[in-house]
Amino acid sequence: MVKVGDEAPDFELEDQNGAKYHLKDHRGQIIVLYFYPKDETPGCTAEACSFRDQFSVFKSAGTEVVGISSDTVAAHKAFAAHHGLPFTLLSDPGQQVRKLFGVTNTLFLIPGRVTFVIDGNGVIQHTFSSQMNASKHVQQALQIVNKLTSK
Repeated sequence: MVKVGDEAPDFELEDQNGAKYHLKDHRGQIIVLYFYPKDETPGCTAEACSFRDQFSVFKSAGTEVVGISSDTVAAHKAFAAHHGLPFTLLSDPGQQVRKLFGVTNTLFLIPGRVTFVIDGNGVIQHTFSSQMNASKHVQQALQIVNKLTSK
């Protein structure tokens, strides 16, 4: 898995609206990039809604929130609409980006739940991995964003 201090691997995926999202195009701002197993499952919905509920805090800190799973563009669009998610969801159907970041499966079956905080220079500043404690991903990310923006 990529680690703190590594440059975030560049990638391009489609978002929930079918638009291309290229990581390098977002240099200059902090990005919270979180990988999650599947839309509309209890843990993933709780995590997404926690990011939604704190979105204004992230946004006021100049931070972009981006979720990635292997769900389709259409599934992401429905998930975002159903839960009022104001941030980008990216479709990684072949799990290539998940592999680029080294996010492995839990118990060999469930795609891992890992959050990365990437600074404006594209460098990983924090990683957090916890399959079972979905809401803690948001707390961890907020702490790091606050540290980065108070420098």
